[in-house]
Amino acid sequence: MSTLRNAYTRLFCSLMVAGTLGTATPASADAVTDWSALIIQFTNMAGRPAPTFMLDTAMAHIAIHDAVQAYQHRYKTYNAPIPGASGSMAAAVAKAAHDVLVSRFQVPVPNPGLIAQVDSAYENFLKANGLLPTDPGVLVGEKAAMNIIVRRSTDGSFPANPEVFTGGTGPGEWRPTPPGFAPMAAPWMGTVTPFVLKDTDELLNEPDPPNLTSGLYARDFREAKLMGRRTGSGRTPTQTTFALFFSGNFLTILGNAVRTAALTHLTDIGDRARLFALAHVAGADSGIVVWDNKRTYNFWRPSTAILNAAGDGNPRTEPDPAWLPLINDPPYPDYTSGANGLTGAMTRVLEKVLGDEVPSFNLTTTATEGGLPIAPRAYTRFSAIADDVVEARILLGIHFRFADAVAWRQGKQSADRAFAHAFQPLD
Repeated sequence: MSTLRNAYTRLFCSLMVAGTLGTATPASADAVTDWSALIIQFTNMAGRPAPTFMLDTAMAHIAIHDAVQAYQHRYKTYNAPIPGASGSMAAAVAKAAHDVLVSRFQVPVPNPGLIAQVDSAYENFLKANGLLPTDPGVLVGEKAAMNIIVRRSTDGSFPANPEVFTGGTGPGEWRPTPPGFAPMAAPWMGTVTPFVLKDTDELLNEPDPPNLTSGLYARDFREAKLMGRRTGSGRTPTQTTFALFFSGNFLTILGNAVRTAALTHLTDIGDRARLFALAHVAGADSGIVVWDNKRTYNFWRPSTAILNAAGDGNPRTEPDPAWLPLINDPPYPDYTSGANGLTGAMTRVLEKVLGDEVPSFNLTTTATEGGLPIAPRAYTRFSAIADDVVEARILLGIHFRFADAVAWRQGKQSADRAFAHAFQPLD
């Protein structure tokens, strides 16, 4: 085995250790699983604002799925089928992922350093697997990538002159928060063409955020104020660690969970490619809907609400000028929650494909507490992860419960739509 192949093996073994799922020894990785890991690695390196990274990962996983099905013919392709596939399926998978990533890292401005790393990973993958750039499978992957690149070329993502949105200053209106006071990240995301949904209105069937004078608002206000404050909160030390666990990089946390679930519970490369495509497409659509909500409702974060409670018209809320959340607010409105939409979508896909109850598995995080790693959390149900994220984002002080709960439902609905309308079995 070459030094290069050893490096790849170490990379994917480390990913397995980071997110081991199930008690059985996972099957060995394949090109689909390997490139899923690389897609997430490179997308994180691109520094895309949340949740725009999901557009990149969804496109890349669609291309991989369609490349695999050019050989297998077991599931419906997202784009037109690719006839006459020959050569190496691994080469097709690598080329499909490579071309989508290179295309996406050209916008909004080219990232030549990252593109060079993607090129190098592709070349190294071919060499490590004894494949040539002239393998016929490369043309299959190229076609799969081009199909989704062309289809999404006018989807509205990464516009040349994006809006700068800073919200408002009235009661209930979001505005930039400390310490960075940054404008809303990617306010255009909510207008991007969805992948499976016909329109964002398909999931906009929830009530508006509660009126500031309502009892529901007062209840969730008091909960966020007590449990989410940085110091002097009602949290126990265990709850603080739990909350910080879910302050990590959700693309990595959930990507690891999906990938290791595929390795543990699925043996066929086509089944794995389909699972990845479903999870990332559902996640992307939930992100589009959530961002539409954020821009439409422009609802303030708990930190702003608590500082300005004297002007909200509700006698059951009291201001606290010294209040700070456990972690800094992300730079976008509260309603609805991006983390909960994404988690609801991806865990629901796992539940739909594999069933909710599985052997005990560990979920890992990229977050730390006091500079030290946070221990993995054990689960026996995928849906329990989504339930925990609802609670954690309140304990972090960055969301009201109603924003979490609605996003949780929207994510699940997005997954149900994807499962019903995309990548279906041909038989």
